[in-house]
Amino acid sequence: MDNTNDPIVTDADVVSEPDTNAASTEDGAQILLDLESTIKSHIAMIDKGKADLKNQREMLESALMNDETYRTHAEEAKKAAKVKAKTKFEILQQPANKQLAEKIKELTAQSKELNAALSDYLREYQRMSGSSEIETDDGEVREIIYVAKLVKKSSRS
Repeated sequence: MDNTNDPIVTDADVVSEPDTNAASTEDGAQILLDLESTIKSHIAMIDKGKADLKNQREMLESALMNDETYRTHAEEAKKAAKVKAKTKFEILQQPANKQLAEKIKELTAQSKELNAALSDYLREYQRMSGSSEIETDDGEVREIIYVAKLVKKSSRS
C-alpha cells in the first residue's frame, strides 16, 4: 500500500488547524481538566506544607518552653505586654487621641474602597484598550497586574 499521497500530520498541525469545533472543544476541555488537576494537586501540596509547618512550629515552641530561662522571659514579656496594652487603652481614651484613631479608621476604609474601585477601573481599561500598562499624570508607566487567590467558600459568606 502506497502512502506517499497521505499528508503528514504533526502536533503543531493538530493544534493550529481549527478542523472541527468538536476537536477544539475536546482539547479545551482536556486542558481545563488538566489545569483543574494541577490546581488540586497544588492545593494538596500547600495544605500538606501548612500541616508540616504547624508541626515544626509546635516542636520548636515546645523546645523553647522547656527552657527555664526562655519561659521566665516569656512570662515577663507577657506581663509587660499587658501593661503596655492597658497604657495604650488609657491614652486612646483621651478625646484628641480617640478622634485621631477614628480618623485613621475612616482613612483606612476610604483607601480600601478606592483601591477596590481602581481595580475595577483597571480591569475595564485593560479589557477596552488591550493594554496592560497605563501612564500616570506624572509620566510614570505602571503595569496592570492581577493576583488570584483561593479561599474556602464558607469563609466568604
